[in-house]
Amino acid sequence: MIVLHGISLPPGQFGGPEIEALFRNELDFDAHPYFTGIRGIEVSAHLLIRRDGAVTQYVPFTERAWHAGESCFRGRTRCNDFSIGIELEGEDETPYDERQYPVLQAVLRALFAAYPGLSAREVAAHSDIAPGRKTDPGPAFDWLRLYDGLGGPT
Repeated sequence: MIVLHGISLPPGQFGGPEIEALFRNELDFDAHPYFTGIRGIEVSAHLLIRRDGAVTQYVPFTERAWHAGESCFRGRTRCNDFSIGIELEGEDETPYDERQYPVLQAVLRALFAAYPGLSAREVAAHSDIAPGRKTDPGPAFDWLRLYDGLGGPT
């Protein structure tokens, strides 16, 4: 499966080096008051898609990334064990940037081609696999736009 996330660090701020620093375990937890609450967190994702559409890969698709946490998808727990995590620079209430959608669609099409068991039906929000615990990518993410660019759910 593929899990879509939204992330901004500090919350609601975009474009800085903090997300990459977090994924590389190099975040200065003293640099912002919000960071004290996440001190010591160890998290990773396979991909980050910035607001300008730039893509950075942190973990090979064949290896486990630590993005889902306690999670369940169609009765299977521990989603980190069988998922690809894609972080979108954004947050729940701010519309995602127009440039992110075609990049995400291209990434998903490439993953569907590389892994024939994957399709749009195996794409879930972090909030879907961790309800009550996570809310991302949130209501600002346009799922219909995503699916329309993929040719609809398959």
